[in-house]
Amino acid sequence: MKKDHKAVVYALIAVVMWSTVATAFKLSLQQMTLLQLLTGASFFSLLILGVCLLFRGEFSVAITTFPQHTKAIFFLALLNPVLYYIILLKAYDLLPAQVAQSINYTWAITLTLLSVPILKHKLNRRDVVAIALGYVGVVCIAFGGKGVTGAINAFGIFLALLSTVIWAGYWLLNARDKRPPLTKLFQSFLLALPILILLTFLIDGFSQYGAIDTWLYALYLGMFEMGVAFIFWQLAMHHTDRVSKISTLIFLSPLLSLFIINSVLGEPIHVLTLIGLGLIIGGILYQQYPEIFSEKKSN
Repeated sequence: MKKDHKAVVYALIAVVMWSTVATAFKLSLQQMTLLQLLTGASFFSLLILGVCLLFRGEFSVAITTFPQHTKAIFFLALLNPVLYYIILLKAYDLLPAQVAQSINYTWAITLTLLSVPILKHKLNRRDVVAIALGYVGVVCIAFGGKGVTGAINAFGIFLALLSTVIWAGYWLLNARDKRPPLTKLFQSFLLALPILILLTFLIDGFSQYGAIDTWLYALYLGMFEMGVAFIFWQLAMHHTDRVSKISTLIFLSPLLSLFIINSVLGEPIHVLTLIGLGLIIGGILYQQYPEIFSEKKSN
């Protein structure tokens, strides 16, 4: 399989996993605080990443090289999972699931745009059109959520937007870090977990961990949101020569996620949501399949 094709396959696997996360976030936050959820999910994510490293024969290297990269690990761990997920989960706590997840997916636009000055990538016309359509589409979906609650929570929207900047910055910094992808993730969670345990102990406590549902939600999110999905997305980033081509695929996730939200949480799908999804999918098709929109077809 060609390098670019591998990147697309890895990215799509991550997208499918992430499409279930918005619903899982809302259900989980009904059972525990965001710090309790984040700490439990990070624990399981660390276990999953550690097992992967053991199977690859890289676990001992990840441990022994930790002191050599302490500064980089500390900075990346503070960005993700600590700061990013605290802000994102608070946004989910304040907003309807369809609003929070739709705004959150604008990080792909931020990633593409920031890759120009940071990674020196270049955007072509199709990239620009796809980004514009995707951004307008996501905005439509976000404001469609007003039909769910009757009002827009400005602070929640601000937090959701802030999370996109942190997330995009995290992945761009990751692209410049030459450590193996799994090792980077494992080391970040290894450092972040004690920080999260301390924060949870001081602020919320651990009383909710007596319920089996708490552990199941933490396991699910640790596996699909933070663990396995991270691995596949990082592999996609590693195998692509153009961040913009991969980042636009993330817009498929709201399409799947919104129907899961509607089915499980009962949130109505607003007409603006459908319009937004049409714009997003149109942008993806325009970028990924230029032959469909080609003005000059070969004979």
